[in-house]
Amino acid sequence: MSALLIHNATVLTMDDANPRASALAVRDGRVLIAADDATARAAAGPGAVEVDAGGRTVLPGFIDPHNHLLSTAESLAAVDAGYPAVTSAEELAAAIAAEAVRTPAGQWVRAFGMDDAKYPGGRPDRRTLDAATTEHPVIVYHVSGHQAVVNSAALAWSGISEDVADPAGGTFLRDEGGRLTGMVLDAAMELLLPLAVDIGCHGPNFHTALPTDQLLGWLAAAADPYLSAGVTTVCDPQVSARELRVYRAARAAGTLPLRTFGMPLSHQLDALTSIGLAGPFGDDWLRLTGMKFYSDGTLLGGTAKFSTPYGERGQFAGSMYHDPDQLVHLVTKAAEQGWQVAIHTQGDWAMEQTLAAIASAAKVSGPDPRPRVEHCGYPTPEQVKRFTDYGVIPVNQPNFLHDSGGDFLRRLGDRAHRLQPMREELDLGLRPVLSSDSFVSSLRPLDTIANAVRRTTREGAAIGTDQAVTLHEALRAHTLDAAHAVGVEDRLGSLRPGMLADVVVLDRDIEAAPVDHISEGAAWLTVLDGEIAYRARG
Repeated sequence: MSALLIHNATVLTMDDANPRASALAVRDGRVLIAADDATARAAAGPGAVEVDAGGRTVLPGFIDPHNHLLSTAESLAAVDAGYPAVTSAEELAAAIAAEAVRTPAGQWVRAFGMDDAKYPGGRPDRRTLDAATTEHPVIVYHVSGHQAVVNSAALAWSGISEDVADPAGGTFLRDEGGRLTGMVLDAAMELLLPLAVDIGCHGPNFHTALPTDQLLGWLAAAADPYLSAGVTTVCDPQVSARELRVYRAARAAGTLPLRTFGMPLSHQLDALTSIGLAGPFGDDWLRLTGMKFYSDGTLLGGTAKFSTPYGERGQFAGSMYHDPDQLVHLVTKAAEQGWQVAIHTQGDWAMEQTLAAIASAAKVSGPDPRPRVEHCGYPTPEQVKRFTDYGVIPVNQPNFLHDSGGDFLRRLGDRAHRLQPMREELDLGLRPVLSSDSFVSSLRPLDTIANAVRRTTREGAAIGTDQAVTLHEALRAHTLDAAHAVGVEDRLGSLRPGMLADVVVLDRDIEAAPVDHISEGAAWLTVLDGEIAYRARG
């Protein structure tokens, strides 16, 4: 590997001992020094590749600790049903019909990102999709990833009849006459799709059976979207046998687009225990970290479990994937085997069950367990204080506050203002992190950072601005603290000497950018493992 010198820059190192520099020297995949231009040039030595950053900001490569990489790659190759690309049930049907024309009869038509809370006519149903095509089974994933709507052909393909029973942790929605609407919630997705794995009631099942070569192609094609956003490491928070097979094959073929860590889903706990496997396991390119559990459902789709139901009419009572005792048992067993535990939790009622599980796990965990609460939607002030007892890491996605904040304000009222209370968590000495939950929201870290700093909805309304963080706090939460969340802060997340040389040069001086323009930024240059992996065109 050659040496690399980036100079004439504002280097934000995330190293408290040396927080700022004007240049960075890299050699053999490691950081040599962050210093003034002359010192860094001397360290890089003759023959180094030189990059004049022109005053741009240099940071450690962004780490996204909650990003469904393979599913995002799938979504990038599917119909975009996200808002504002699709704003009504009629536009959704038109997008599906257009894709059906390009798809051989009998093959699945797939779409991602439906946000029906914004549709003026309300939620689409199977008849909406039947109008688009009866020759193809159709599935449209909800923006949350916890729900989907399908057409009649998909129900027939899956062998689902009108008398189907709701499974544990899931629901088939029905109309006033008791007929299936085609909308399925949470664990009911398990019965619907051509699935690669059976996960039971351990989470929403979006692990579709698709040819490995197709998945590998989509994964390789995801390199540009991720690297152009400055993302150099992700942690996939729901890894089944499907994901691990594809990631391993990509690693062997040299097409894994970035460092990929993963959390096996809890349905695999017994199988992994039987062979003595627990995280951390792997290398700096492909690694298993913690184990993922689900407590309640989704805030976006109305299945988050609050102590007081939410919705315009209080219609959303929420649901749980496991009864409380079972969740405690599963999480404790995983901790006993050595796993870091990560629990999807949205509502305050579910948070109480999650904290009970974490408290039980703490009795058998090792000395530095770092329990994670994924999404961490609505912890009460008392619950946040209890996070400090166990070193809980809140894993936040403030993109939701922008994308769906108007819906949250409408459905939750004043409670919406303390969703994802990062300011409170930081002030108590916790280390909350930022993440995208892509494919559910934008994979671009500067979108996430902007939304953590400004806390406004898509419509421009304030949503809990007292919980906003500073730009530097947000940058740290997406670099060094994100590395801490996945247990690799000794090698990633800062630009200290000896660290792995993952670096992003932004296309601007991010400190000078007005808050409303932060999200317009992107990577100008991305360095992965000491090599330039992406350059902006022009």
